Amino acid sequence: MSDSHSPRVTRLLPDAVHQAVKPGTAVVRLETTHDRQGVLDGAWWPRSRDITAELPALITALTEYLGPITRVGLDADAWEALPARMTVDGRVVRIDSSPVGDDTVLVTRGEQDLFSLLVVPPHTRPDAARAAMAEAVRSDNVTQAAQILVDTGSGP
Repeated sequence: MSDSHSPRVTRLLPDAVHQAVKPGTAVVRLETTHDRQGVLDGAWWPRSRDITAELPALITALTEYLGPITRVGLDADAWEALPARMTVDGRVVRIDSSPVGDDTVLVTRGEQDLFSLLVVPPHTRPDAARAAMAEAVRSDNVTQAAQILVDTGSGP
């Protein structure tokens, strides 16, 4: 018998999320409000730094919720061998790379609608990844991606 007054603990991501989800599945969270007032619009926790293995699942997941993704901006120094474009689900997605080092991925829907996602490093502990992703999707978040990673123990 459960006590209806006891606090309910909700985990944002399972502890073994990288093992629990099927390969090719993206671990991504998006802000749930439409006002998009926070610094970030969501968070992504890739399994590796191999963009050709990781990006298709992210694009597929985002397309389902946001519509067609046309462009992705990534930090060139954070990923292995960035291509200039990829075809995902029959659509060409342009990849812009620069050495920005800002722990984000910029995703363009259509021609101009830009979304900024925190990138949680692949080998981050699950509890730290959960905390970083939760902070990134807060609608009132004013903390930059790099600081979120430091504050949650997810960064270098």
